[in-house]
Amino acid sequence: MSAAPDDTAVLRVDSDRLWSSLSELGSVGAYHDSDTDLEGVRRLALTDEDITGRELVLGWMREAGLSIRMDAVGNVYARRAGLDDSLAPVLVGSHIDSVATAGRFDGCLGVLGGLEVVRTLNDHGVSTRRPFEVAIFTEEEGARFGTDMLGSATAAGRISLAQARSRADRDGVSVGAELDRRGLVGDQVVPMPARPHAYLECHIEQGPILAEHGTDIGVVRGVQAITWLELEISGRAAHAGATPNALRRDAELAAALIRVRLDEMVTSGDYGVMLATVGRHETTPNLVNIVPSHVLMTVDLRNHDGDAMDRATIDLHEYLRAVEERTGTTISVAVTAQTPPVHFPPQMRDRVAKAAAGLGLSSEEITSGAGHDAGEIAALCPAGMVFVPGLYDGISHNPREYSTPEACADGINVLLHAVLGLLED
Repeated sequence: MSAAPDDTAVLRVDSDRLWSSLSELGSVGAYHDSDTDLEGVRRLALTDEDITGRELVLGWMREAGLSIRMDAVGNVYARRAGLDDSLAPVLVGSHIDSVATAGRFDGCLGVLGGLEVVRTLNDHGVSTRRPFEVAIFTEEEGARFGTDMLGSATAAGRISLAQARSRADRDGVSVGAELDRRGLVGDQVVPMPARPHAYLECHIEQGPILAEHGTDIGVVRGVQAITWLELEISGRAAHAGATPNALRRDAELAAALIRVRLDEMVTSGDYGVMLATVGRHETTPNLVNIVPSHVLMTVDLRNHDGDAMDRATIDLHEYLRAVEERTGTTISVAVTAQTPPVHFPPQMRDRVAKAAAGLGLSSEEITSGAGHDAGEIAALCPAGMVFVPGLYDGISHNPREYSTPEACADGINVLLHAVLGLLED
């Protein structure tokens, strides 16, 4: 197979085929969401639904002539050979696991878009100097096992294999047990034994900026810092009517003080542009007439500025000590995820911007508010991202998450042309 360089300038992906793939995968793990009255996706990592989704995508990859290998944490690498197969590959990809209330695009666009690039090259008989690989990373969301980007972080070496395998869900089932049970422990070692030449990921923005500005493509500068904490607040159960306030050790009061303090930290401006979310909150014994004895709560902190994130984390820990003293409770803290801000190199941003311009698409630089596998693989090689706009205020992690067929095709066409240049380096 071969094609002259001039021929590749007219290449475009098959928009209908890409949309069909997104729709078919979106039906795996589909559920009716009562809050939105829409069909959502629930495909938590290493569940039956996730495995069914994997098998569907792997079937498509094999049909496209890709050779499949898997690493020790279940990450998939589907390879299209290059003319010089000894060269480091260009890697694209993302994830197909989801949160419990997902739409069809988060992660899936990056994986199926990479597959569509392969199909397009095959359709037009285009050979490339370097090999090309499409990755599916395990448990990117962290929705089941409590730490995000688990698969790519293990591939990049930030998380050890032992740490990854030991992560457990709320029922005490570990990543390792599920990998073993599902037969997903591959032969490739982690971290990656050989670095890719470069990595690119196409993703829905998950925010409102591109749609508000009427911009076709987001050229991603980088990914903001993320810190996840799990707080266990221990107090003492007591009668709600007979226990004087001075004798109470109210775990729920402690939790409320912490939540209000997080909001004050966000709105104060003292920590730059920071976001804080308490996404999980469980109270024990959870009865109307008993002072709560225990609260488990999670804290999700995001910040573009790594130094500001460090200050916020230190100040929060100091505040927790003050809450213990005021409420008579004890608070234990576990850090379940912690990643610094990542800045993608200018040469990768330039490739994305030039590919967009060459296709007649508008673009602007944007920093990702969400974490992505690209932020982990950036430790191994030059990395970059392509964002496409989402509708409805860019909402994500919600069945209302939506991007149009045209926007998805635009993003993957940009991915295609950026990748073509990298494959000839």
